[in-house]
Amino acid sequence: MTLEEMKARKRELGLSNKEISAKSGVPLGTVQKIFGGVTAAPRMETILALEKLLGPAKSRDDYDCGRMSSNHVAEPVPAYQAASSFVNEKRQGEYTVDDYYAMPGDRRVELIDGVIYDMAAPSYEHQLISGEVFSQLHDHLKKHKGRCRVIMAPFDVQLDMDVRTMVQPDILVICDKNKINSRGVYGAPDLAIEILSPSTARLDATLKLYKYMKAGVREYWIVDPENRQVLVYRNKEGNVILKVYTFSDAVPVSIWDEKCMIDFPDIAQQIDEWSD
Repeated sequence: MTLEEMKARKRELGLSNKEISAKSGVPLGTVQKIFGGVTAAPRMETILALEKLLGPAKSRDDYDCGRMSSNHVAEPVPAYQAASSFVNEKRQGEYTVDDYYAMPGDRRVELIDGVIYDMAAPSYEHQLISGEVFSQLHDHLKKHKGRCRVIMAPFDVQLDMDVRTMVQPDILVICDKNKINSRGVYGAPDLAIEILSPSTARLDATLKLYKYMKAGVREYWIVDPENRQVLVYRNKEGNVILKVYTFSDAVPVSIWDEKCMIDFPDIAQQIDEWSD
């Protein structure tokens, strides 16, 4: 769930900040800051605890105040499930980049904090958006002779520069050539873009948001085709600023001083032309 979805769910259930704090285990002051808009990017543990409380349930009485562990993401099986069968002697949370590289070549996965996640094949709509956003970023760089590079998935990013995390953003922009090695990017890209699929939405909007911001990614986009929104998180000296756009907007690229605008109205038109 995104923070906006959590706020909507809070209103729907009629829960007070005090009730949310008591049921989730999140300190009341933290809850007040999140739902008051003061904190745009809470800690991963906080997001997961709130998501467990505010996720789909029959009624407000169905919610459990238990806390989720930091390496557990509750996803419908088999939509975006943790994969552990390939190395039976290890448990989730113990895998490293060596295990990641040992995966079969036809199996696309991500490694986050020692947990391996399977990635489902993307949809046509996902790929259309990815291709168009990539093309517009690439064209801007060529036209203005920019020093950055824009890269499409699959491309490995050893985000935390340790052996426990390897992600594959749908699109990334890297402006420091020293971060690129023979296997991918070592460190945080300047811009990371994830295009939501039903199987990846929760991970992209919670755990990966936390990981990208903590690693120092300057700008993170979550493109939501279903709701036709683009959530842009800008990381300025540790302060995260969120701005929400729609597919009716041209979305500016902050890392390039908003001189590049991604034409989402045109992308939306292309989607509609071939929609059922």
